[in-house]
Amino acid sequence: MQISDADARRPRRMEWPYGSLPDKELEGSGWRPEPFSQFVLKVHSRCNLSCTYCYVYHQVDQSWRSQPAAMSHRTVAATAGRVAQHARRHALSAVHVVLHGGEPLLAGADLLDHVVTAFRDAVPAGTRVVFSLQTNAVLLTERMLDLCLGHGIRVGVSVDGGVDHHNRRRIRRDGSESLADTQAGLARLTGQRFRDIFGGLLCVIDLASDPVEVYESLLAWDPPAVDFLLPHGNWLVRPPGRGADERDTPYADWLESLFDRWYSASEHETELRLFDEIIALLLGGRSRVETVGLTPSTVVVVETDGSIEQVDALKSAYQGAASTGLHVDRDDFDAALRHPGIVARQIGAAALGEECAGCPIHRVCGGGYYPHRYRPGTGFRNRSVYCPDLFHLISHIGTRIGADLERARRRTE
Repeated sequence: MQISDADARRPRRMEWPYGSLPDKELEGSGWRPEPFSQFVLKVHSRCNLSCTYCYVYHQVDQSWRSQPAAMSHRTVAATAGRVAQHARRHALSAVHVVLHGGEPLLAGADLLDHVVTAFRDAVPAGTRVVFSLQTNAVLLTERMLDLCLGHGIRVGVSVDGGVDHHNRRRIRRDGSESLADTQAGLARLTGQRFRDIFGGLLCVIDLASDPVEVYESLLAWDPPAVDFLLPHGNWLVRPPGRGADERDTPYADWLESLFDRWYSASEHETELRLFDEIIALLLGGRSRVETVGLTPSTVVVVETDGSIEQVDALKSAYQGAASTGLHVDRDDFDAALRHPGIVARQIGAAALGEECAGCPIHRVCGGGYYPHRYRPGTGFRNRSVYCPDLFHLISHIGTRIGADLERARRRTE
């Protein structure tokens, strides 16, 4: 959805991407926007891989074609200034800057060094700047790792498991395999010298794979955390294997097998974020991610040309879905806080449709990840296309946790 600069600054009378939500609902709720705390910088818009499920290259939004390949020094300076302004205005004790792409390492060590230095110089002394980087590890050389170690940049690596699964989906632009180079980069990162900056692994779920086999192949790297992500899809373009028959729950089946293997281990092996977040929500806590739960999203994206955008996964919905019409050269981040798409991801249950509001687990699943709710004609005020899977998975985890809590209660009586 495109809106003008003037519209983006209006705090009221907003046009929503899924229909209208009366202003009175927000006025009566006492809701106030939460400042952004995570800034995703698209330091390079291209990638040296062409993963089969990639929302950048292989889904509906092709805006990468008009983006500069790399972020310029001028755009870096403007973005750093806007982040510093936001931190001062909201007295933020810390901001998290994610170096992202495309493939961020294509930007080169010199540009990445410049970005980190520019941000630390701009942000007020009372605000800590935490850097992380998400990479496919193909270009994770000693020089890159020295740079990350020197600046304290935590490095996350995207990898899809064993040889067959990874090389079938995470291929180069010319169709050749990538796992050998990814493993070489991971071996450097997980060695003794650089292990302290190893942030964890990210894996997109593939129903054709065995969940336990994939998990144990990733566990071999001794990651501090693993994120298993649902492939992007929605009600118009369904995810692979997620058919219209809601009696089938292929992703819940996959994840439940993984959960049982992880939860039943004799010792804690690693953090599996999706499961950790669901458990926290079932026990009455808040989520730290926006894929489940109703915790307000405080993530904003800056593209290589300086455009301020919503979470980039929205590009899987339709052309321009992530756009705000804002730019770091002329707009501050508070303008983005008033954008209807950002507001929708901050107001919790008020942004859910009727189906979700009446569901007993809506505060745990949160309606599902926002991009996965899209349906032409009604936009994002729908339940997730993964609704049957999420319901079964959360119920399964709740049953396991509940049984353990009951046993613990009986032992204390």
